[in-house]
Amino acid sequence: MAGETSDSLDAVDRAILAILQAEGRTGVTEIGRRVNLSQPAVSARIRRLERSGVITGYRAVVDPARLGLSIHAVIRLRTTHARITASLDHFAQLPEITNVYRLTGEDCFLIDVHASSAERLEAIVDSIARFGPVTTSLVLRTYEPKPIAPHRSAMETDGS
Repeated sequence: MAGETSDSLDAVDRAILAILQAEGRTGVTEIGRRVNLSQPAVSARIRRLERSGVITGYRAVVDPARLGLSIHAVIRLRTTHARITASLDHFAQLPEITNVYRLTGEDCFLIDVHASSAERLEAIVDSIARFGPVTTSLVLRTYEPKPIAPHRSAMETDGS
């Protein structure tokens, strides 16, 4: 099961994944209605997708502004290889950091921050800057993320 790839997913699997990504609380009976399968068949497919690691979890999507975190910023950090572990340890200590991406190129990290005030953002930026040069950008607006869709195999797309 661990070898599940996009080539082994059929159109129904892709439809189930799209539904769950858009509306994670949709019940299996409703999913079955939408994809024309019985509830047990949908349940079995979802279990297979979970066991194979295609579905890695379920979570609530929370609005940071409703929690008083009205400033969203993206910070790029350029550091040395020797300071990567210390940087990661520091990021883990800051609850305002919600995502960290290790990058190739000049910058080493792209860091997503949700802060309660400009002063708190300044403190976070200053604490990260001890690891190297930072570039901070304020996020003006966030758009709805697109669901992740597996690529169709060549045989499906050419009609063979």
